[in-house]
Amino acid sequence: METRKDPLRIAVTLAAFLAFYLVAHWITDRLLFWGGIVGVGVASLLAALVATWLVLRIYEHQPLSAAGLVVNRASAHNLAVGILGGGSAAALVLALPLLFGSAHFAPVTEAPSAGTLPFVTLGLAAASATEELLFRGYPLQILIGAAGPFASIIPLGVLFALMHAGNPHVLWLGIANTAGFGILFGYAFYRSRDLWLPIGLHFGWNFTLPLFGVNVSGLTIGVTGHQMVWTAGVLWSGGEYGPEASLLTSGVLLLLFAAVYKTPIRRQVSPLTDPPAENALCEPSPPLSS
Repeated sequence: METRKDPLRIAVTLAAFLAFYLVAHWITDRLLFWGGIVGVGVASLLAALVATWLVLRIYEHQPLSAAGLVVNRASAHNLAVGILGGGSAAALVLALPLLFGSAHFAPVTEAPSAGTLPFVTLGLAAASATEELLFRGYPLQILIGAAGPFASIIPLGVLFALMHAGNPHVLWLGIANTAGFGILFGYAFYRSRDLWLPIGLHFGWNFTLPLFGVNVSGLTIGVTGHQMVWTAGVLWSGGEYGPEASLLTSGVLLLLFAAVYKTPIRRQVSPLTDPPAENALCEPSPPLSS
């Protein structure tokens, strides 16, 4: 177990993970370029899965499921809890201004086709799973095993936010809230010891925002034929970046932390973060009397 705390070993495995992902993504992106947003999402997901599988096999001698991807009743429960929690939090952020007259719905110029919703759903699911594999998968888990949760979850949450700094119409509050989400997703993994809870939270949030007709991290994803028009200021609406850059999201994010802390979660076994059971020392048996 002590070898997992070796800084050089950690640096090598993280560098290998990044290299495997970049090479795999270069290949999958060229194979699936024709698939639009879904092709991009699936290409990234396949690359993340390949990189995770390679580092687990080479450095940990573990199967892919060891990265928090075991499939059982507990994982189904955690995924459902995550989707419900993320979706409810997003709905609360957007229902409040609608209820108090600070926003209203308006039709869009060009309505989406009937096949848009399943197409977008698949793309958002792939993107959510990819980001969780990259930020709450192998890298976070080996860091938790070596340095503990706080020294791992917070820095990777900040890095997760900085990776969104190049998104369109980005605002400082959007980056701060995204860091909060990154820390929340890391804590969700730490509570459940699987990726299904953070994947569910991530997908539930991202899937609900376009249903209300608002931007997701600066990206416009039309699925319903209407958009949400705000009369409130940018601090409440998030401007063109979307509600993720709003004070409403900051407040609801705190509620979501409390919900993840209080909600019954099915905890799994994590080979990368949980130390193996201690083996009792074997004392030599006394010699048999003749």
